[in-house]
Amino acid sequence: MKRQAVKVRKKRGPPSTGKGTQIQVRLQPDDLTAVDAWRDEQDDVPTRPEAIRTLMRLSLKKPRS
Repeated sequence: MKRQAVKVRKKRGPPSTGKGTQIQVRLQPDDLTAVDAWRDEQDDVPTRPEAIRTLMRLSLKKPRS
């Protein structure tokens, strides 16, 4: 009896870096619109996830009142 070859499927998307903890955030349409509007004003923020990370970092650097 012939042995059947096993097809190995390639994973989609870029390879995982294995760094950090993945979280998922659900945004309401008005919040997502605000993030996209902020991102459009920036020159160096190409993606939504990067925009959210940048906004989070900027928020955490602000002095608390």
